[in-house]
Amino acid sequence: MADLKHIERCIAAFIARNYRNVAEVGIGKNPDTAMILRDSGVSVFCTDIHQVPPVTGIRILIDDIFSPDTSLYRGLELIYSLRPHEEMMLPLVRLAREVDCDLLVYHLGFEGYSEGGELVDCGVILHRYYRRQNPSKRVF
Repeated sequence: MADLKHIERCIAAFIARNYRNVAEVGIGKNPDTAMILRDSGVSVFCTDIHQVPPVTGIRILIDDIFSPDTSLYRGLELIYSLRPHEEMMLPLVRLAREVDCDLLVYHLGFEGYSEGGELVDCGVILHRYYRRQNPSKRVF
């Protein structure tokens, strides 16, 4: 279990350094990354196809990635998914393209999709399958 928490901490730290408005698709029963993001001041909401237990301070919505309500995702900087089922990959990429936001995925083991996207090493390997075409002009 400690290894899993390490994974979630690495992913959340990377996201918190680079994004301010994000959504997790397929939260399931593992809200750890979203909770770390919430506590880091990142605006985060989560979706799943099934009703999942509520998490204080995080909006969790029912949405089907195979027929998503795109209005939920418009204006986001990032959609991320941790250990998504293989069949979710094409719909995730399509959604990210449609709403023009980055897509980061953490796969189990050595899984990947298509050509694997851009690899991001944040202490664990993430795959960036889509990079938004109209990034914000934030000044740091």
